[in-house]
Parts: sequence; structure tokens; C-alpha cells
Amino acid sequence: MPRRRRASSQRGIIVLFVTVLLVIYGLYSSLTGSTVNINIGPTKTPVVAATTVPGSSWWQVYFTNPLTINDPNNYSASIEQKLIDHINAARTSIHIASFEFDLTPVADALIAAHNRGVDVRWVTDDEHGLVADTEPGHGQFAMLKNAGIEVRADDRTDLMHNKFWIFDGEILWTGSTNITKNGIFVQDNNTIVFSSPELAAIYEREFQEMWDGQFGPRSPSQLNEQSLVLNGTPIRVIFTSEDPALETLIIPMVSAARSSVRFLAFSFTDFPLADAMIQRAKAGVSVSGVIDKTQSGGQGSELGTLFCGQIPVRQDGNPQFMHSKVIIIDDRYVITGSLNYSTSAEESNDENVIVIDNPDIARLYVQDFDRVYRQGTAPDPSKVTCP
Repeated sequence: MPRRRRASSQRGIIVLFVTVLLVIYGLYSSLTGSTVNINIGPTKTPVVAATTVPGSSWWQVYFTNPLTINDPNNYSASIEQKLIDHINAARTSIHIASFEFDLTPVADALIAAHNRGVDVRWVTDDEHGLVADTEPGHGQFAMLKNAGIEVRADDRTDLMHNKFWIFDGEILWTGSTNITKNGIFVQDNNTIVFSSPELAAIYEREFQEMWDGQFGPRSPSQLNEQSLVLNGTPIRVIFTSEDPALETLIIPMVSAARSSVRFLAFSFTDFPLADAMIQRAKAGVSVSGVIDKTQSGGQGSELGTLFCGQIPVRQDGNPQFMHSKVIIIDDRYVITGSLNYSTSAEESNDENVIVIDNPDIARLYVQDFDRVYRQGTAPDPSKVTCP
């Protein structure tokens, strides 16, 4: 895949705006020894959430662990069970934008919800969703449709790659986890859930666009309405490909890192992001990461760029896929969602990125990063050619 080297005046203005904010933040912190909360993205009118639930009752984070939870026939302790619990608790609506599906217990729970009057709707990818539904071990979309639940697909070459669910217009479920046996019991993945009508509304607008057939870079941008502060936690959402995430937010945030950058990547083919990480490492920031081994040797992979740039990057130790897409900055910011660090994810697919400024959430992601990093191995130097 070719390296992304794109430029536009509008995006350049956004990048400049974000970069100036981050530079001001760094200068202020270094001079005063204090930290300040900064906007993690440009916005005209940030939405301030009204919910004021203390502690962590307004968010939950779940990680797969194929070494300990790997039996689809015994899913009681898995992310699948957590999802079914949310389905069973839904009262009015379940709106889903999810890439793949092959879990019959989830289909059964959705059918039961539909039968008790819940509005259940699903947007999926055509090739990996509805077409794949005819393959052995699948058929769950057919179950939904036979029960009267409408399922729509993007019907285009590029991917509807999201994995988000909205319950009752109040609860958002997102992350890297496909609702499949592999996604939950075989791969390394993450899921984050928020109880927030305001955050759910941001995703609901995107769901409705896709439900109405608006996909890809031509779908309408509502970027200025996708920031909020939830219980003191700034949150920023970007949907690609109507808005860029890498060049306007992720790379500037990495470039402003002061102490650490950790990343988990299924596909990493974006040279500007790799270069930003190398530059921060040269400035004394601790940078490390893991790339899925099946993708790291592919065309355009930046594994070699990072390795030759003296970044302690590893190939994952999962016999199947390390499928997470996570960047943790300064033990404070978590960037996650469905977006791989690639040109197609940025410019063609339907993806979501959520950026969270919360040290408690970041700490859990660091713990999972450490688990995956310990299982990984450094690239074989004989197979990497450095300039």
C-alpha cells in the first residue's frame, strides 16, 4: 500500500490550529511545571455532558485475552456476554454499525429484543457482512432478517469497518472488536463503553447517515459537533473518511507527546505517523509498540521504518491476529476505535476514532499494552533493510 503523502489547504489549517494549541500547552507546562486541559480537537461549540455519575460507573473497558478466554461455547466471562447483557437490558433501540458477525447467541438476544418491541437495526459491510453470511459457520444475519430485523449494507468496494453499538440512545459501545468468534476468542482486541446520551447522539448521527446510504468521503462532516466533556473527561470523535483523523489529530498529538507513546496496531502503513513517532523518540520521549506479525511484513508496512528509527517495536505473539488499534500518549490520552493506520482507513473506509483524556482509562490500556508487548518479539534484523 502506498505511503500517504497528501496535502490540502483546509486540512493544513486544521493541523496548524491543533499544532499551535499543543505547542502552547507544552511551553506552558515546561515553564510552570503545571498541566492544563487542552481541547483534543478543533470545535466551535463543545458539548458538555449533563451526566455527573462519580467514579467509573459511566465507563467500562474490556479486553480480549485469548490465553484465558478462548472457548466460544463458554462465553460467560467474555466480551460476548457483556454485549448480550446490554442487549437484554435495552428498552427502546439498538442501532448497530458493525463490520462482521457470526455469533448465534448475540443473534438470539437481538431477536428477543426485537420481539419485545425494541427497534433493532444493523448497518454492515457488504462483502464481509452480508456476502460472508452465506459461508459455513455464518447465517446470523439471515436469522435477523427472517425475524423481521432490517440489515443494510454499504454496497461499495471500500469497507464499512466500524464496530459500534448504540443502546437506547444512551450507551455507546465501540473499539476494535468485531462481533465474531475470532474477534472475541482468538484475537487481541479492546472495547470501551460509555453511559452518555450526549456521546451516543454523536454516534447516532453517523449511524443515521449510513442507514440512509451515505458512506465514505462524500458523507457529510459534522466534525465541529463531535467534542464533549464527560465528567471532567474531554472526548473527541472523528469519523473517517468524511474527516481525516491521522493528519489532523493523531499525528499532532503524537508530535506533542512529552513522556511516552505506546501503540498497538493491526495494520500500520502510514509513514507520517511512523516518522512522528521517530522524531519524538529522538527528542527523548519513550516510544514503543506492537504490530500484528501477519501485517508487518506486507506491502507498505512501517515496521522497518520504526525498527530502523531505533523504536523498540515488536511483532505480536498471538498465533492469529493482534487486532487492536490503540495509541496511548503520556499515560493520559487514549486513541482507539476501528481505524487502522493506513491510507484506506483514512481516505476510503467508514471508521470511527475516539480520543479520551483520562488517566484512569489510560492506565487500563497501558496494562493491556504491557501484556501484548511481553508476548511479542523483536523483528529479525536480517529481514529488515535499513537505509
